[in-house]
Amino acid sequence: MKKQCRRRHYPLVNPVRMAIEGACITPDALLDRLRMVELSALDAFTRGRATVADWKDLADLLNVAETMARGGCGPEVLEACERVQDGLDESRERHDRTRKMGLSGPAIQAVRDLIEYHDLQRTSISRGEYERFIALTAARIRSEHPSLKRTAA
Repeated sequence: MKKQCRRRHYPLVNPVRMAIEGACITPDALLDRLRMVELSALDAFTRGRATVADWKDLADLLNVAETMARGGCGPEVLEACERVQDGLDESRERHDRTRKMGLSGPAIQAVRDLIEYHDLQRTSISRGEYERFIALTAARIRSEHPSLKRTAA
């Protein structure tokens, strides 16, 4: 007689529900939290009360948007990414000199454009793809990929 398998199955994750969530567009509640983080960082820069954490939030936004653009999701975003990257470099240099974080007017407008573009990017793809781009960005930051902005101010 053949030995029978007595493996227990623990229903910790519903694979069908997880697959459906990964194939759907990201829910508005989750996107609203991301938008609030990005807009509050931009608001801190416009009011002159920005911190290193706000700089990191904008650098993360820039890195994910650039990775998505280079991955084929909205390549027109790359021009805005360059302008934001120049503004963040200038802000970091200013912080090194004066210990105050700030952005110039054109850089603030570039960040606004980037937020708008990135919002279109993430609403046009599924949640699974967006999470894949975030994981790819994190891996590139860890490997110090030359195209990405380091998040250490």
